[in-house]
Amino acid sequence: MAKGKGRDYDLIVIGAGHNALVSAAYAAAAGYRVLVLERRAMVGGAVSTAEIVPGYRFDLGGSAHILIRLTPVVEELKLEEHGLEYLDVDPLFFSPTEDGPPLFFHRDVGRTIEGLEARFPGEGEAYQRFLDDWTPFANLVKEAFLSVPSPWELGKRFVFNRSGGAWKTMLQRIFRPYGEIVDEYFTEEGVKTPLVWMAAQSGPPPTEPMSAPFVLWHPLYHQGGIARPRGGSGGLTQALARKILAHGGEIRTGTPVTRILMEGDQAVGVEVAVPRGASGVSGASVPSGHGSAPRGGPSSSSGSSSGSASDSAWAAPSPEEVAAAPREKITARAVLSGAHASETFLRLLPEAHQPPGARGMRTGNGFGAILRLALDGPVRYADHPGDEARVGLQLLCRNRAQISAAYGDYLRGEPSRDPPMVGMSFSAVDDTLAPPGHEVLWIWAQYYPYRLATGTWDDIAEREADRLLDAFERYAPGTRDRVVGRLFQHPEWLERELALPRGNVMHLEMSLDQMFSLRPFLGVSGYRAHRKGLYLTGASTHPGGGIMGASGRNAARVVLKDLDRNKI
Repeated sequence: MAKGKGRDYDLIVIGAGHNALVSAAYAAAAGYRVLVLERRAMVGGAVSTAEIVPGYRFDLGGSAHILIRLTPVVEELKLEEHGLEYLDVDPLFFSPTEDGPPLFFHRDVGRTIEGLEARFPGEGEAYQRFLDDWTPFANLVKEAFLSVPSPWELGKRFVFNRSGGAWKTMLQRIFRPYGEIVDEYFTEEGVKTPLVWMAAQSGPPPTEPMSAPFVLWHPLYHQGGIARPRGGSGGLTQALARKILAHGGEIRTGTPVTRILMEGDQAVGVEVAVPRGASGVSGASVPSGHGSAPRGGPSSSSGSSSGSASDSAWAAPSPEEVAAAPREKITARAVLSGAHASETFLRLLPEAHQPPGARGMRTGNGFGAILRLALDGPVRYADHPGDEARVGLQLLCRNRAQISAAYGDYLRGEPSRDPPMVGMSFSAVDDTLAPPGHEVLWIWAQYYPYRLATGTWDDIAEREADRLLDAFERYAPGTRDRVVGRLFQHPEWLERELALPRGNVMHLEMSLDQMFSLRPFLGVSGYRAHRKGLYLTGASTHPGGGIMGASGRNAARVVLKDLDRNKI
């Protein structure tokens, strides 16, 4: 395996989000010289955890580990040997209904069906039919997620695969809005709503044409289940960082990449800013992920909750600090960017090398916000005060009309006045997240536009955080009285602190015109960019957003193939 060619490294990875770290881990394990560069003071990107309120560990981005359980990433990289411990979450979903006892969805299909039949006779049988009809398709989608999305690969998975009949037979239904698919199987709104609300987590509304796959891969929840890394979502990225370091890789935090270096039409390295306090991590340890509170400290229920985190131990250097910092050039045989595609193509690349297709990418106008709460006691739902309701994802949506109304507010440039929510209180399964007897509660809600029709998020953040807590109180009265600190992550916060342009946690819109071989756009969907030596990974690439690691694994296979064959 030839290496070097006079370059500082074999592979430079831009960003330390989970997909970028997955790629770096595979490359380091293969014996290549790897450098990861991260602008923030800790690794993880949108899969990270920090102690925002003293004694309480808050995830800063994604929390439910679902899709990664469908991949071989954890096993192939032996992440348990590097400190990752997954805790199973079951029941998967808790869903209050408008006119009676709540529903629980378990990983075990039989137990789920039994509960549905007891609550809505006939709906359990319908659920079994739904799973029987769509599990083959869901498995094909899973396989497609784990492959490079070329037309040949997609054709091989869906058309020539022996199970491809599932795709061909169901093609017309796949092109329909996912909000309509449930009508074919179920009669009760109390069953349709949680299925549709989970599908809506990808972003598009239930009326979006050709969005049916968002509900049709629901059978996969029963295969992989839901899990949580002990200590917080960042446990995954901390383990990945340790894997990289254990194989001789290097990680530099607090070190923003300012441009990609080109020689002719080939990427040959990067230029970085080196602010005071930037750190190199090349030993056997990795930063713990314990961050401090955003500027002004953690807030009470009546205090500021949406300020900048620019002076915290986990945040990135300020624009002023970056502008004033000295520059350093680092070379490599290959550059893999885990940053947002618009950041890679339209800011880091010199203008002469920016591809025209990059300007057509649709980032959208945000779509969600999350209120993170530190509580001095556990959440208690009026419909089910027991601990079982606290364990999984709490699907707090009355009906599909509520989702549509919230999306209507969003289209008018207004935050939802009556937001459907997903509650998460994972301290129910992980006692490291809060002091004994206390709780962390995170409330994700949709829809919240980045660009508002009037005013700014700084003007309305406190009002919207309070509105969200009021909405939650209708399900769990008394929660407000338990709040000892909070953080409200609205779309502008997500852009400013987590480098998610326009607050879109999926990077780009998850619509069919930006999926599979069209993500991020035609011609660069196979993880190789349009310039030799430049590669892509992350939520901007196939298969999109969510904690899965498939993009990182797929990209690593492409990069390693080129490195192994000395193509770069």
